[in-house]
Amino acid sequence: MKILVVDDSRVMRQIVIRTLRQSGHAGHDIVEAENGRMAFEMIAAEAPDLVLSDWNMPEMTGIDLLGALRRAGIGVPFGFVTSEGSPAMREQAEAAGASFLVAKPFTAETFDEVLTPVLGAAR
Repeated sequence: MKILVVDDSRVMRQIVIRTLRQSGHAGHDIVEAENGRMAFEMIAAEAPDLVLSDWNMPEMTGIDLLGALRRAGIGVPFGFVTSEGSPAMREQAEAAGASFLVAKPFTAETFDEVLTPVLGAAR
């Protein structure tokens, strides 16, 4: 499976990737994008099986990326890994079609809980 990690912070992308591995989801092909606009182009070109995106980024935010994907008819499973996890943000993410929202700080256990239903047995 291919997972696209989208975050404007290179360090945060590396933390997400490390946490993916620690949560038992190693072995997937991981690709990275530094903003929503780049991610949209990569999704069209690389067809990932899952997108893990930050919410607040330059160029195009994560919620704008999710909206653009859904308007384009692209139904790739999409989850947020972001510093905010207010009930309002969670509702907005769910209404836009996100599978989950993980608030920072997160643990490998949290990742496993939200990813296992999405990725299934492909670990």
